[in-house]
Amino acid sequence: MPKMKTKRGAAKRFVVRGSGSIKRGQAFKRHILTKKTTKNKRQLRGSVEVHASDVASVKAMLPFA
Repeated sequence: MPKMKTKRGAAKRFVVRGSGSIKRGQAFKRHILTKKTTKNKRQLRGSVEVHASDVASVKAMLPFA
């Protein structure tokens, strides 16, 4: 069997918390911000939890986390 490897792109994007939930950054905040409202940009700040339907695929990409 070959070695298990972490998907490095996923490792840079996701953080596994102590409780086991997975944290991710918000998308749509990089460019073309002039047409987005101030309220929209403010609500995209910070980080959020990965949705329950995506947790299994993220954990598969991070076998050692």
